[in-house]
Amino acid sequence: MVAPNGARPMKKDHPKVPITISEIVETGKECFKAGANAIHFHMRDKKGQHVLDSGLCNEALKELHKQVPEMHLQITTEAVGKYSPEQMRKLAYDVLPPGISISIREMIPSRQPTQEDVKFYNKLTDAETKIQHICYSPKDVDLLSRLLEKSKLSKTGVWCMFVIGHYSGKVSNPKDIPPFIESARANNIDADWAVCAFAKEEISCLQTAINLGGKIRVGFENSMLMPDGSIAPNNEAKVKSVNTLFD
Repeated sequence: MVAPNGARPMKKDHPKVPITISEIVETGKECFKAGANAIHFHMRDKKGQHVLDSGLCNEALKELHKQVPEMHLQITTEAVGKYSPEQMRKLAYDVLPPGISISIREMIPSRQPTQEDVKFYNKLTDAETKIQHICYSPKDVDLLSRLLEKSKLSKTGVWCMFVIGHYSGKVSNPKDIPPFIESARANNIDADWAVCAFAKEEISCLQTAINLGGKIRVGFENSMLMPDGSIAPNNEAKVKSVNTLFD
């Protein structure tokens, strides 16, 4: 999976950060050619700021589906400190996309799943929206397990993204990956899991994930570095280099 823009990177950080829908679509096309079979993208407003906007999401999904029909398309509900669970749910209800990423701790800040949460996750499941559960710590996997149990949703093939490190500077350490896997097993979750990591430690984390049987996400949302430590010219170069590295 490629995550080409995220909520925070701007053109000043790298001129090839895709901001507009046309840029996101073109990046998706090139990354698909380079070997990515899924794209996780964030919508931006006219000022380039992250926004949860159903109209923009639907427009982007329509154009991406035309250009890369074989690519899995994933929007995000990321709160970035300004969106509430109600606003996150509204976006998902209004779009019902092919795929969506949802941070379990952002959607359920009380860490106690409610009937509204049960209704929400069941609705997306019934609509065949593929949910990728974003987990920032093994404790988030515990919360996910409680949600699945209360919602009577299957624990088989649960799509998870384990976030190793943080964009703010928390170092990505490959040793942090096994505790996520152990938490999933302890909760009887058969996870179809992937990892994303940050900065210069990204590659070692991705390599560890592959060795442990996981999947990976790369792109400017997480790191603008190539495996050799140089600045990537664009997102597709990162995808291509990682594919080559792990062949």
